[in-house]
Parts: sequence; C-alpha cells; structure tokens
Amino acid sequence: MKKIFKHLGLSLILIASIISLLSATTAVEEPSIMVIANEKGAPASLTMKELKSIFQGEKQRWNDGPKISIAFMKSSTPVGSATANKVMKMSGDQLNKFWLALVFQGKAKAPVFFGSASEVENYVSQNPGAIGVVEAGYQVKGARIIPIDGKKSF
Repeated sequence: MKKIFKHLGLSLILIASIISLLSATTAVEEPSIMVIANEKGAPASLTMKELKSIFQGEKQRWNDGPKISIAFMKSSTPVGSATANKVMKMSGDQLNKFWLALVFQGKAKAPVFFGSASEVENYVSQNPGAIGVVEAGYQVKGARIIPIDGKKSF
C-alpha cells in the first residue's frame, strides 16, 4: 500500500510540474503600446487618467474643440488586448461589451476597430481629432506620438 501512495505521490508531483512548466512557457507577454494622434486636436501629452477618460467615452472633445475619434486595434489582436488591459483594466471582450453598451445608450460614438497598425495610423492621420493605439516601436509617419505620463510607450 505504501508503494502505491509513493508512486501516486510522485506521479502527482510530476504532473503538477509539467502543468506548471507548460503554463509558464505558454504565457505570452503583452506587447508595449503607444498612443498616436492626428496633428489637430490632441494635446502634446496626456496622463493615463485622461487617456482612460477618453477611452471610456467620458471626454468626447479636445480642449481646442475637435470631436475625439478613437481608433483601436481589434480586441482579438495582441495590441487590442493589451490596450484593453493596460488602459481600461478589462479584457478585450469586456471592452467590446462596454462600448456596445455606451453606443446603444446613445452616450458615445463607437470607436473604429482595425486589424493592423497601418490601418490605425491611416485613420488617425486622415481624421482631425482622432487618437489611436499601436504597438510600441511602430514607425509612425502620418500622425504624432502622444506620451502618456511622460512615456512614449507603456
């Protein structure tokens, strides 16, 4: 009987070790992100609190007047998921549901969702007042990077 428990105990330890190793190796680190904006509208920098207010639909106009238009990466992308988590403290699905509720209630205009950084940048560069999120390190050509709490990426 002792041999059975000994083998069972060793088996459980081995299984727990394998599960632990697999979960550690499959965990994907979120990409760093940066905020970009159209030349017209957004200030030179924002705080995380201000960015969250914008991304929650609370702040809908820039101080100098233009309406804010938000460009997100799809929540199914690593950048979209990182944006939801880092700024809103939500999952991508929660962010989608949050915005669906805001739009349904008539409280805000829906963000535009894209599948690539170049699409986000293209939208932001062509729409005064637009703000978007791309992966840190993306070579921005048609918009400007907006530091958040003094950092170009987070």
